[in-house]
Amino acid sequence: MIDASKTRLVKANGLSFEVTMQGIGDKLALCLHGFPEHAHSWRYQMPLLASLGYEVWAPNLRGYGRSSRPDRVANYALEHLLSDVAGLIDAAGNRPTTLIAHDWGALIAWYFAMRAIRPLEKLVIVNVPHPVPMAREIRGNAKQRAKSWYVLFFQIPLLPERFLARDGGRFIARMIRDTSAHPARFSESDLAIFAANAATPSAVAAMLNYYRALVVGGGAKRQARLGSPVIATPTLLLWGEDDMALDKACTYGTEAFVRPLTVRYLPGVSHWAQQDDPDTVNAMLQAFLADAPVPHATGTDALSGDIG
Repeated sequence: MIDASKTRLVKANGLSFEVTMQGIGDKLALCLHGFPEHAHSWRYQMPLLASLGYEVWAPNLRGYGRSSRPDRVANYALEHLLSDVAGLIDAAGNRPTTLIAHDWGALIAWYFAMRAIRPLEKLVIVNVPHPVPMAREIRGNAKQRAKSWYVLFFQIPLLPERFLARDGGRFIARMIRDTSAHPARFSESDLAIFAANAATPSAVAAMLNYYRALVVGGGAKRQARLGSPVIATPTLLLWGEDDMALDKACTYGTEAFVRPLTVRYLPGVSHWAQQDDPDTVNAMLQAFLADAPVPHATGTDALSGDIG
């Protein structure tokens, strides 16, 4: 039997997290959203995961939705974000956990698995590269450096907040829809949720503080000094090839840092892959969780560069 979705406030790591929940099961699927989104970004995956016997938690990360919103940039350091995930897993009863993550949630998930902070049964990453190949491409790939311009823009005080919070957050909502490959997947009610999430400069400032703590705050450098041990958790990397912010080359070489790894590329799909093409993503996700061969996207095969 599958519960209807419900939203609760959950205490974890000294903060309060707004968590959308669905399903009943002995296993936990913890879904981490990205920037500048919301737990609602997992609306197409939660029913599937619940039907597979997972209790599904999709939290709004710190600073998002009704979750706690600390003021200082330092409060968004990677170390705190990793502790948030650990705290949520603990709050769910420390049951067998699969971590499913997109964008900023995926960056947190990479480090969480790398540092083995809590045991994970499986890891699913959507459209964010492992930190080592990403750093390589930033150094040596002019195309990726050009795509990453916004990270430097986000370091400027106040101006990015005012820019992104325009029109009561509707600017951000339209940006998500307009950079997708299939805008019809984003209804007016979906856009209203994303807009409300970014309706004020203080809300947008919390989102931007992730980038500020990573770059100026030194979070990326601290993690680099800790090294990059091979992730032993079975991992599925899904990659929409029409990503406006990240070049496909950022995925190359990931197999050196993750074993076992399965990579599936989705041509004609944007950065917002799990919302843009939920049917393909869900088919791949279901097969991976069942330890079955993960299908290739239509029009691709193993020769396209997919791994596994």
